[in-house]
Amino acid sequence: MALRLGDEVPNFTQASSEGEINFYDWAGDSWVVLFSHPADYTPVCTTELGAVAKLKPEFDKRNAKVIALSVDNVESHKGWIGDINETQNTNVNYPILADPDKKVADLYDMIHPNSLNNLTVRSVFIIDPKKKLRLTFTYPASTGRNFDEILRVIDSLQLTDNHMVATPANWTDGNDCVIVPTLQDPEVLKEKFPKGYEVVKPYLRMTPQPNK
Repeated sequence: MALRLGDEVPNFTQASSEGEINFYDWAGDSWVVLFSHPADYTPVCTTELGAVAKLKPEFDKRNAKVIALSVDNVESHKGWIGDINETQNTNVNYPILADPDKKVADLYDMIHPNSLNNLTVRSVFIIDPKKKLRLTFTYPASTGRNFDEILRVIDSLQLTDNHMVATPANWTDGNDCVIVPTLQDPEVLKEKFPKGYEVVKPYLRMTPQPNK
């Protein structure tokens, strides 16, 4: 059964390039980005894992851990990491889950037979500290993922979890936000948004980002 947004994601214990991982224990109270790959030694995925390694300080700033997965075994992963480090001029600094038994792939519905036969599709899962699924998307094999967008989504989720706002199209950290429609009391609005707000339409009210 497919995971839906808001579901508690399943726990698992699985081998990885950094030893055995119990997912819940490893995640702790961090956000997690879990991203899957069809197989090791694939060209687009090689560039993706390199890009994530370079961005790891940005994930760290957001209390977000990153973890990759493919259906190959640990020894294969270790060989592939050498290639990634060499060709992408980086150092893979996060674990890659080994899923040859497809246990995690099945738990997270990563097998799409019409797309990749019996291999994992290239999915991304953003999971919050309560182990709730907050975002998922799946890319075709030919298109590399945009990890700056994943950072942007984490920024939005962390902001909107703590303030009564939503983020508009193409929002990036520091831009104006949308006040949620359920908030109507003028006194509460004044308290929550001391910088003021603009009423574009009664249902569309813009305010400076509250935590900036």
